[in-house]
Amino acid sequence: MSTLHIYNTLSRAKEPFRPQDPARVRMYVCGMTVYDYCHLGHARMLVGFDVIQRWLKASGYGVEYVRNITDIDDKIIRRAVETHRPIAQVTEFYIAAMHADEQALSVEPPSAEPRATAHVGRMLDIIGMLEDKGLAYRAPDGDVNYAVRRFPGYGKLSGKTLDDLRAGERVAVAEGKRDPLDFVLWKSAKPEEPEDTKWASPYGFGRPGWHIECSAMSEALLGLPLDIHGGGPDLKFPHHENEIAQTEGAFGGALANIWMHCGPLMVDAEKMSKSLGNFRTIRQTISAPASLENERAAYEVNLREAEMLRFFIVRNHYRSAQNYAPDNLRDAQQALDRLYQALLNVAPASVSIDWAHPAAQAFKAAMDDDFNTAGAVAVLFDLASETHKTGSSEQAGLLRALGGVLGLLQADPVAYMQSPTRYLGSSTQAGLDTAAIEALVAERIQAKAERDFARADALRAQLREAGVELEDRPGGQTQWRRV
Repeated sequence: MSTLHIYNTLSRAKEPFRPQDPARVRMYVCGMTVYDYCHLGHARMLVGFDVIQRWLKASGYGVEYVRNITDIDDKIIRRAVETHRPIAQVTEFYIAAMHADEQALSVEPPSAEPRATAHVGRMLDIIGMLEDKGLAYRAPDGDVNYAVRRFPGYGKLSGKTLDDLRAGERVAVAEGKRDPLDFVLWKSAKPEEPEDTKWASPYGFGRPGWHIECSAMSEALLGLPLDIHGGGPDLKFPHHENEIAQTEGAFGGALANIWMHCGPLMVDAEKMSKSLGNFRTIRQTISAPASLENERAAYEVNLREAEMLRFFIVRNHYRSAQNYAPDNLRDAQQALDRLYQALLNVAPASVSIDWAHPAAQAFKAAMDDDFNTAGAVAVLFDLASETHKTGSSEQAGLLRALGGVLGLLQADPVAYMQSPTRYLGSSTQAGLDTAAIEALVAERIQAKAERDFARADALRAQLREAGVELEDRPGGQTQWRRV
């Protein structure tokens, strides 16, 4: 097994990773609420935990990775009402869109992807357990709430005390709540709400609160305690804090041994969020289809190659704040191009990773240090530089194999460099297509064969103007790439 150390949000320190069973590492990550397209903050979470589960597997662990889908929620209900569609039709559409985005980003499917609506029965079981223990109460409005002050450990994950939270409370106590910090476990159905949002329960018709969903699904699919529980930076409080209160209140013991949270995606020092209006969806960034609002074309569109976006995310440590800007994306693309250029110049051999190799050891040391992908990517650039110098196909093969651990460098280098859509802002996106380029390259080859070097130079200049660089190779071959 590895010497992996992971930063634990709960202890606020790096800890050696000691799963209860190395053959079955149990990792639960809070997934999407499917009422809209995934934005770049979601991309960071999806890619970040994809890399984490890949490294756990590469380190010899068996991994059960569960990432849930919230398919019942106030925002979903609002979208269904606004669009006059059944809840299931709304959620199926955005689940399909999410899966298309994940595929474009080379995010591997989790071991299981439970939907909240399939686990309402278990949620009701847990609510009943909490009520029996005096941790939940029925409110006059029909809701069932969690009594936060009855749980002694509340605030241990976020570091927030109840008194601090109460002092910062600026809204009046909601009708039926004993304390403004209490949160809903079961929402009583309202007459105007769609019928497909209502479940029968001992408390009358209604639907589960958001927090109870993950308590039920993680316990049902993985058992307790989890080895790792993770999610985005905004979930630490209140969602994960409330999960702890629910699960540990109902079952006793720890919900999870290690808590992991990726860092925020920033735009001009502000967190990317829909409330601030500064967010971009994944497909706006890597696809930008003109028919974005067309319900079928929205996820059937041929997504642009998204390895640039994945690399943009992976080159930063998962816990660091990361700033989104078009210039940063272009810089990521240029850096990724340099890695692929090494594989283009030197055909990589098919190799298994020799972890005794100095480069592989450096890569492993970085990844074992709390999944330090920034350090691992630096190793890739060192290997690319050495590959350029030595022309070693074995080194090129190791570069590609280590890149694969991060979900990178698996495309054919020629196809990658010739892709008309890989490069954000490229003049070739709306310029010459592949057939036109091939025709001009062939014309130049013919001009050179006829020793019409002025014509050959003019064709090279024409291609360069269109964003295409040529490289003449031995044997009269010419390799081209878009820049």
